Amino acid sequence: MCQSRLSCFERELRIAKHYRTAASLHSHSHHSKEGLQFIPQFAEKYPLLKWALRRQCSKAAIPVDFDRAYWTPPLSAEMALQVEKGQIENGLGLGSLVSLTDHDTIEGPLLLRALPDTKQVPISLEWSVPFSGTVFHLGVHNLPAQSAQAITTDLASFTKDPCENRLTELLSALSEYPDVLVVFNHPLWDQSETGKARHEQAVVQFVETNGRFVHAIEINATRGWCDNGRVRDMAEKWELPCVSGGDRHGCNPSSALNLTNAQTFPELVHEIRNEGRSHVLMMPQYAEPRCMRITEMLLDVIREYPDHPIGMRRWDNRVFHPGRSTDADLPVSTLWGTPPAFIEVVFSVLRLLENSAVKNALTQAMPREEVSRVATDISYEASS
Repeated sequence: MCQSRLSCFERELRIAKHYRTAASLHSHSHHSKEGLQFIPQFAEKYPLLKWALRRQCSKAAIPVDFDRAYWTPPLSAEMALQVEKGQIENGLGLGSLVSLTDHDTIEGPLLLRALPDTKQVPISLEWSVPFSGTVFHLGVHNLPAQSAQAITTDLASFTKDPCENRLTELLSALSEYPDVLVVFNHPLWDQSETGKARHEQAVVQFVETNGRFVHAIEINATRGWCDNGRVRDMAEKWELPCVSGGDRHGCNPSSALNLTNAQTFPELVHEIRNEGRSHVLMMPQYAEPRCMRITEMLLDVIREYPDHPIGMRRWDNRVFHPGRSTDADLPVSTLWGTPPAFIEVVFSVLRLLENSAVKNALTQAMPREEVSRVATDISYEASS
């Protein structure tokens, strides 16, 4: 019997009292390379913005390469861990399990495991999987320490040179490790702008081909409830448990957690993977307008942090681009004296939302996520 339960903290304030632990299963640190391809994709939809972007790029000292440029979140792995632990331990009064899943790297968890107080942190990552013209993200949690580097190298090799038969081999190999959890993250999010119909066709094809090696499907806190409600329907159809995914990139803690009585990460994996049990808790911030939550994350990304280590303080220290005469990626702060005026104007407009009066007015005007309209419990017989 596969049993997935979903609760809204605002409706069930005492629900956490029935559990010993909460888990944050999808979270990012500054080791995560976040692509900038969305900028020209977004600008393409608006002629004036498209013109302005092209004009600014034409002024650049070197050709702008959005495919290779990327930004990194503002928090170090240790900071990101403390943000997630703080919400769980201080806010819910529960024990915490936190799995950092940076894009295609395990550098953050490895650094944490070198410290005495965080040596039990699971080795996890968010794996980019090109498939049938689109790209999926799989949360790969709790890799075995002795072979984590070799596994990550194999996964990265596939990402650079994808082959569907090789994908099945890699997923099958991951499934052989009993304490590893593979989660299909935000399956309906067409980040590659492939087109909704084509992307969803690829999702079905992926699950039909490799679904037996996937252990859960994600309710993602950065997606609206229209998306997440459909994901729950897909999970029921495919007989997979739903798990939480905060997908935190900024400084605020995740808006979705997993409630459990497990006290170690392998115990949690067993609960989800072998028993098919999962209880997703949507935190109060998930009910806030999605547009405002994304804007708050953007503000975290462009904010200056005077107390951070040198090289992580300003936003242009945390955005990278190929250098003029080298293949090395350099902070864009090294490519100019001061940021272009066009960018500063855009950021100044965004920073108006840091004013509490402006923020409150916009929040009141925008619709909240209506999670409460959806049935909060599903259970069904699993076929395996």
